Amino acid sequence: MNRASSLFILSVLGGLILVLSLVSLAAGKVWVPPFGLLAGDDSVPWFIVAELRLPRTLLAILVGGVLGLSGAVLQGYLRNPLADPGVLGVSACAAFGAVLSIWLGISGTAAWVLPACAMAAAIAGTALLYTLAVETNRVATFILAGIILNSLASALTSFAISIAPNPFATAEIINWMMGALTDRSMNDVLLILPFALLGGGLLLTTGRALDGLSLGEMTARTMGIDLSATHRRVLLGVGISVGATVAVTGIVGFVGLVVPHLLRPFVGARPGALLVPSIFGGSALVLAADTLVRVLPGGTEVKLGIVMALLGAPFFLFLLFKMRSQLA
Repeated sequence: MNRASSLFILSVLGGLILVLSLVSLAAGKVWVPPFGLLAGDDSVPWFIVAELRLPRTLLAILVGGVLGLSGAVLQGYLRNPLADPGVLGVSACAAFGAVLSIWLGISGTAAWVLPACAMAAAIAGTALLYTLAVETNRVATFILAGIILNSLASALTSFAISIAPNPFATAEIINWMMGALTDRSMNDVLLILPFALLGGGLLLTTGRALDGLSLGEMTARTMGIDLSATHRRVLLGVGISVGATVAVTGIVGFVGLVVPHLLRPFVGARPGALLVPSIFGGSALVLAADTLVRVLPGGTEVKLGIVMALLGAPFFLFLLFKMRSQLA
């Protein structure tokens, strides 16, 4: 893909994000006229927009971008089209780290403790997946290992919740784990922003290495790529960025799985060329899904994590059937 095509795709995705952001600010139980937002109309309930919807919109952009980028990097690094932080258990490990910090009573000591525990657990989960990946190149075996890791982390999280002494905290944790952007504030945006930038920046530096790895590890080494340094950047980048998002929003799955596959026909098969478009695509997808949960009929708002699971699980099955037909 040439530079002009890349700029065109990014321009289209950027325009889509702007439109979806405006819709996100306008949508809800109280609808705000989009043109009133643009014109600065005094009739617009600016308190609702500034205090409730603006943080939610910014978080959707950050979380979606981080998850889309993480999925693209994992798919390129592991050379596995089904790799995704949620599917492979990285998000579940981050959730376990966050819940463990709450259960141990250390999350309230400082604002950074809970995200730090989530990031440490996510890094540990990514490291374990890498260890399994170098032992086998079989897609089915690797996905099975990811599912086992996901199940183990989820079981440990459920165990920690079940023995928690405070039932009100237990209910809050369960509600948070479903994944949502509801009732978040600018403090949450400021909390996640530095970690998203740090983790995303580390992942963006892996583009050349991912291109080399697509040709095999021996070829990558002959190109002068330091695979150990790439390994560290992927581990830290995925762990920091995914851990931070889970700490703030709970588990929002399948974004990193769906977005790279949707963009690959337009961007091409080169992993490095997919990274930046996946940031834009992830932001657009989460913005659209979060807006959808607000306009669905019902007395209570459906959780974002549930909607993404309903969208992503059939897509995952479609990819599995497609791969099986190709191998048959």
